[in-house]
Amino acid sequence: MATQVTMATPTCCGKNSGNECVCAKQATCSCGKQSALHCTCQKAATENTITGARCSCRARPAGQCTCDNAAKENAVPTGSTCACGSRPADSCTCERAAAVSYPNEIDFTTTK
Repeated sequence: MATQVTMATPTCCGKNSGNECVCAKQATCSCGKQSALHCTCQKAATENTITGARCSCRARPAGQCTCDNAAKENAVPTGSTCACGSRPADSCTCERAAAVSYPNEIDFTTTK
């Protein structure tokens, strides 16, 4: 799953190389031992599943970024925010986001 997340999404922090989001490749689980979404420690059950708002690379929960861009990503957004309040309005990454096409996701409910 993490290899799919490393593809640059429309919300990628801008640090991309080719079609890969550099931040997603740098992101680790909270213990720092494994890549994000590949945790093997006692927190694996919660670390390997993300719901709600995510950081720009979509590999970590919003406010819990672990990549080089963590200082910016983990700051509380100011001004207009996403419906969930966790991200800036123009980079919403939660389930409440307006219909945005992400290259890593396929909506099987509407695609024939």
